[in-house]
Amino acid sequence: MSGRNPAAARPGSAGWLSADQLATVLGLPRPTPEQTRVIEAPLRPALVVAGAGSGKTETMAARVVSLVANGVVGPGEVLGLTFTRKAAGELGARIRARLRMLQEAGGLPEGVRARLAAASGEPEVFTYHAFGGQLINEFGPLVGLEPSETVLTATASWQLARRVVSRWDGDLETELTADTVTERLLALAGGLADHLVSVDAVADRLAELVTLLRSAPPAPRQRNPVHTKLAGPLKSLQDRVWILPLVHAYEQAKRRAGALDFADQMHQAARLVGQYPQVRRSVRGRYRVVLLDEYQDTGHAQRVILRAVFGADPDRVGDREERSVPPAVTAVGDPVQSIYSWRGASAANLARFVTDFPDRDGRPAPVMSLLTSFRNPARVLDLANVTSAPLREASTVLVDELRGRTGAPVGRVVTGLLTTVDDENDWLADQIARRWQAAGWSAESTPGGTPTPTTAVLLRRRRDMSAVAESLRACGLPVEVMGLGGLIHEPEVADVIATLRVLVDPHAGDAVLRLLTGPRWRIGMADLRVLADRARLLARDAATTVVPAPDPAPADPGAAGPPAGTIDLADLEREPMSLVDALADLGEPAAYSATGHRRLSRFAAELDRLRSRLDQPLTDVVADVERTIGIDVETALHRPDGRVHLDAFADVVADVAASGVGPPELLDYLATAEEREDGLQPGDTTVTPGAVQILTVHGAKGLEWDTVAVPHLVAGVFPSNRVEHWLQDAAQLPPDLRGDRSDVPVLDLPVGGDQGELARALGEHVDELKAAGLDEERRLMYVAVTRAESMLLLSGHHWGASTAKPLGPSEFLTELSGVPGVEVDCWADPPEPEAINPMTAVPRSATWPVDPLGGQRTTATAGARLVVEAMRRVEPDQPDAPPPPADPLAQPRAPGDGIDDDIDGWRRDVDLLLAERTATAASTSMTVDLPAGLTVSALVDLARDPEQLALRVRRPLPVPPLRTRRRGSAFHDWLQRQSAGQAMLDLGDLPGAGDPGARDDPELERLQAAFQGSSWARRTPVAVELPFSVTVGGLALRGRIDAVYVDDDGGRTVVDWKTGRRPDPEEERIAAVQLAVYRLAVADLFDLPLDQVRAAFHYVRQDRTVMPVDMLDADGLAALIRSATDGEPDDAPSPAGRR
Repeated sequence: MSGRNPAAARPGSAGWLSADQLATVLGLPRPTPEQTRVIEAPLRPALVVAGAGSGKTETMAARVVSLVANGVVGPGEVLGLTFTRKAAGELGARIRARLRMLQEAGGLPEGVRARLAAASGEPEVFTYHAFGGQLINEFGPLVGLEPSETVLTATASWQLARRVVSRWDGDLETELTADTVTERLLALAGGLADHLVSVDAVADRLAELVTLLRSAPPAPRQRNPVHTKLAGPLKSLQDRVWILPLVHAYEQAKRRAGALDFADQMHQAARLVGQYPQVRRSVRGRYRVVLLDEYQDTGHAQRVILRAVFGADPDRVGDREERSVPPAVTAVGDPVQSIYSWRGASAANLARFVTDFPDRDGRPAPVMSLLTSFRNPARVLDLANVTSAPLREASTVLVDELRGRTGAPVGRVVTGLLTTVDDENDWLADQIARRWQAAGWSAESTPGGTPTPTTAVLLRRRRDMSAVAESLRACGLPVEVMGLGGLIHEPEVADVIATLRVLVDPHAGDAVLRLLTGPRWRIGMADLRVLADRARLLARDAATTVVPAPDPAPADPGAAGPPAGTIDLADLEREPMSLVDALADLGEPAAYSATGHRRLSRFAAELDRLRSRLDQPLTDVVADVERTIGIDVETALHRPDGRVHLDAFADVVADVAASGVGPPELLDYLATAEEREDGLQPGDTTVTPGAVQILTVHGAKGLEWDTVAVPHLVAGVFPSNRVEHWLQDAAQLPPDLRGDRSDVPVLDLPVGGDQGELARALGEHVDELKAAGLDEERRLMYVAVTRAESMLLLSGHHWGASTAKPLGPSEFLTELSGVPGVEVDCWADPPEPEAINPMTAVPRSATWPVDPLGGQRTTATAGARLVVEAMRRVEPDQPDAPPPPADPLAQPRAPGDGIDDDIDGWRRDVDLLLAERTATAASTSMTVDLPAGLTVSALVDLARDPEQLALRVRRPLPVPPLRTRRRGSAFHDWLQRQSAGQAMLDLGDLPGAGDPGARDDPELERLQAAFQGSSWARRTPVAVELPFSVTVGGLALRGRIDAVYVDDDGGRTVVDWKTGRRPDPEEERIAAVQLAVYRLAVADLFDLPLDQVRAAFHYVRQDRTVMPVDMLDADGLAALIRSATDGEPDDAPSPAGRR
């Protein structure tokens, strides 16, 4: 490691640039005193306790700039680590942007200018896992790991583990489903890796505990051989015993595939730094400053790695110890925001930091604070401090209250307690609608036309998302459900999943019923009963041995089912028969109604056509289902943001499909996502203007919205009473094997005690675990409250949808509603002791078959009547035509109904459609409301041909599946892994490559080779597949940037990879709109002036990079949007720029 720069300025000297001076030079707000203390801190380890919204990213960037500007360190001697790629990109971008701004600033002292000119290198910012991956890539051969090891995504890990479970030929002593076993296998494997524990160590400890509990003498007056309070813990311990061989098989499967999962990265990296001093010395010598972000969310393995490499521990060389000067490590975190213990995080790491990274004299590292909130208004801060008070009092790290910034607004906090959960959801929707209406929005507003407050509804449980979304939509509010666990319950996605299940699972009776009784087919009760009888008959026939036998006696007419006119749908789902088989063989048509048989026949034919195409790639299969059942068109017609959930689901499918699997594996994966409350893997979420976003509190960390609602603050829900601990959950490690065992409740069993004494000790231990779980729920509530920038809504209810006893407000809602300044909008009285749930007291009724128009029937009927009357006016030659019916939509039709029963009507319809086409062709304009958001590719289409885009928005048509498109997706996926330092195996070596649907593509290999020979392959991007959302001209533009590179002058170059041929100049000029949006997004994300961001297309096949000139800025893009939407192309700028 290089020593101190002789030219470095000393604090207080004439050449020293203070934090205030830096802010002035850079044109930034002056830092607060607490920020100044952090920025100007000497080069030594330090812990920074940073509260929610306290500007930690800006402060860390300013500290690096200060150290570089004053010659203390060079830019290349700085390392930053954080958790998500998004956060890593933001931190790295902020540091580089500030350094560039400083280099270009005028009026700097000559010494500062000279030091900046001499500075070399770039700060390195990684995720914690990527840092572990870097260690493996560089030093892996020392422990038998090659740099070519593939790092499995969470999805690929699940698929590989599921394959291990499905192929296991040993005895699984459980009745759990294969999906649940897979989930537990992955959780236990991850726990072993996180805590650096071997399978054998766990097996030995489990055997010891089982023996101790079983061999203890019975308690006095105990009747059973095993105490009743020991039976559950014993079963959980034994369940872990049969999971351990599966864990071992999973590890072997990864080794055979040459693959690692995320937990392996940290485990193997910990082995490297623990066993090889040369690794520690090599990495330590590269950096003089290390920034550790969100340190409260690190796990045991991460702590071991960081302490070994950057702590003050001596390195042993032979028989002597050599101490190298450790870098100045600054950890930033907040113990009150530690909410990820369920995935291995240890909040105790924050408290341990001061001794893990002591000062050079051996004293604990100093602790500094950032507690001024730049996000929350005063009222919200009051609630945040009340919520965190018990946590701060118990914390081993000194944490003070959050303080408001100078001039912070007061804000609003509104609470409500409603009678039922339906009442609460409606109240919540009404409150948000009022908030939007105050901003000028109405249900009839053009999407994107009126700026609305960014809004989020944060839920503790994913299962509640659909009901909340339904109430919001009933108020006309656009909704975006975030996260797979909630996404799969959205009606349009649920219909696609149900169709997939029917295609691959002959026993998916519930999926068949969903589709048949839904608004598309509307099969009635009598026809369903005939179908069920047919399924029973086929099941009996299949179970009968095919040998000559006498004719069976006539069946009892009453034995086939319930009395005529009734049917139990639950029985249809439970019985060992196949409605899917019955659809394929309907039997006698006369048994059904004519309409019912026609619809069932068409449904069966539709399924046959889809099954014949199941050999397509998974993404094409799902798209085929969407088109066939018409759900893509239906959603687009019903609401402007109709495709938002289908598009999100398509992203999930593409991720699953990357391993070459088919629909069965996708359905298994979705089933697990549905069961897991916290989802399979947390991901980056982007705040979306113009929509109410619904997500879990866990998914909201790090984000902020103008308006935040936290509903369902009821007893047992939030805080949750489902604290799953290691004595219940077979996927968790015994506490005494955890790496952080000194900081968690550990079981202390009395030696020589009887079973009663052991049961009491276990009960006390469980109470300690529940108390720890309640603390985490309070931390989660703190995170939820501190997301609000202006308004916070908190609510609860007495009665759930099916609860037998009232729930009532949770301690959180009661506690916070009493804070001064909180507006209590309504507070329902508690029910009487003998009260019955009003949601179950009166049976809910619904029209069946489902009316496809629902609440829109009155409006639709009036519209239909106008159409009929208009038809009469244009048909004067038919005076005898019947008058318009009172309800033209009284008999809605399903696909295939009445195909040939109204030939004259069909002729009139054709004539009208032809007339409409002629009128449309003669018209020079078309009015179509754009959705609130567009993809960047849709914006390019807007620039190319607004009329065609309008037609697609009005009536979406499927994009034909093309092999070139699939190849492009595969290339981008390969390149993303390459850029992350994760060299891919050949495609054939990937898990699932041998499954049906996996295919070789020599052209893809040629593309990969062409890229490897390009100049871009020798550069390392700072971001790949970077998601973004920017608002231009009232439209939220979303996309994903292929790659961003840092240039020598501190600027950025955005590259979009093109795997096809280069288009003609005019088409390329129009496509430059895409790059123009990317430039805006990168300038915003990396905090750069627009002229410091370049953009290029790289045509991989031809190895040619094209940089369009004079690309549009924000004003130019807004003008382009206005010209296209207002129909004034003469004022529009050129898509490639203002000429």
